[in-house]
Amino acid sequence: MMRIIPAIDIIDGKCVRLTKGDYSTQKTYNENPLEVAKEFEANGIKYLHLVDLDGAKSNHVINHKVLNDIASKTSLNIDFGGGIKSDEDVQIAFENGAKQITGGSIAILDPKLFNEWLSNYGPDKIILGADSNNRKIATHGWQKESKVDVVEFITDFEIKGVQLVICTDISKDGMLQGPSVELYKEILSKTGVSLIASGGITTIDDLHILQQIGCEGAIIGKAIYEGNISLKELREFIKNQNN
Repeated sequence: MMRIIPAIDIIDGKCVRLTKGDYSTQKTYNENPLEVAKEFEANGIKYLHLVDLDGAKSNHVINHKVLNDIASKTSLNIDFGGGIKSDEDVQIAFENGAKQITGGSIAILDPKLFNEWLSNYGPDKIILGADSNNRKIATHGWQKESKVDVVEFITDFEIKGVQLVICTDISKDGMLQGPSVELYKEILSKTGVSLIASGGITTIDDLHILQQIGCEGAIIGKAIYEGNISLKELREFIKNQNN
């Protein structure tokens, strides 16, 4: 069974999408993220990927009130990321209703601190964000690129206890041209992590492919907002998995 995880990205408290992580491509879809979250919930969706894009740029959590609003007024299981760089940020995220947090840049910039979170909160609470461009891990809200290969990055952290990984191919993000299936196959063949695919998912067929190769979850953003995948289709996909 593969989890369906819609994404809500937040700038200035609004639901937006970027293309390839470029802030100049911002498109606002709804000024009230709670409305969007409630619509997801009404269609049988149980999970939400909430990203604080202001936080990612500023290196500390900013949109925690949006997190609190959604967490307190829906029953969605929220994983929260963007700008989580300190113990205080982690505390803010969990206190405001996040079930899990995603750390990406911090795992490169301060692996010792990330590993402490993994140890303190447990591998079911801490997700490794493996965001890559041309296979190289990106940091700082995707504004900078490291020299670390994405598969090596995931392998190294799996040894340290990571079980859940969100892998985004930035070149695919927001392009509506399909996900990085070959990259995901490689990760799944070389590691034992539970892999959540993110970036480029365009049609319901993409979800079937990701399910077939063994992804634990799939994050869907622009395809929902642009109408390429309807909530009805997602509802049917979830229902068919449960039968």
